[in-house]
Amino acid sequence: MKKSTKIWLAITGILLIALGVICIIRPADTLFATAWLIGLLTLFAGISKLMFTFRTQAFLPNSGTRALSAILEIIVGIIFLANSLFLAISLPTIFAMWILIESVVITIDSFDYKKVGFSYWWVILLLGICGIVLSILGLRNPDVTAVTLSTLIGISIISVGCAYILALAGINKFEKKIDNFRKEITADLQ
Repeated sequence: MKKSTKIWLAITGILLIALGVICIIRPADTLFATAWLIGLLTLFAGISKLMFTFRTQAFLPNSGTRALSAILEIIVGIIFLANSLFLAISLPTIFAMWILIESVVITIDSFDYKKVGFSYWWVILLLGICGIVLSILGLRNPDVTAVTLSTLIGISIISVGCAYILALAGINKFEKKIDNFRKEITADLQ
């Protein structure tokens, strides 16, 4: 690998780690910065879920709950995209409400999976119930939810930055092995 590519990989890793630390230190700014991206992803997720609902309504009953969930996701995505200040202020509450709705849908859907003979339907049920409990806790204290979201975003970004730096170390080790292998082959040929 070219030296300049390695330098850029190292710089990217360091900058991602710094960005992750900033996300953890400044949770409000993190919420503002992620508002647009979350809105876009939520909008696309809602559209995808609505298309999935239309295509699977013959196979999976309770398509009405999935359609409602999809429509709510689309509405939330549009709200997020239209007003990032509103999003930054209300993101923790909206996020907790979204998780609550999704968890209720997952809980209801688990019984459909039971009907079709899926043996791990109960895991889906438990995950749905866990989501309901955690979202209710998030609704009760949005400030803690905001800090938690920003911290998780920061930790995720730091993890990616560390992975880049570790990948660079792995590339260097691999290149040394290739160089040693070349030297051995050259020595054997002489």
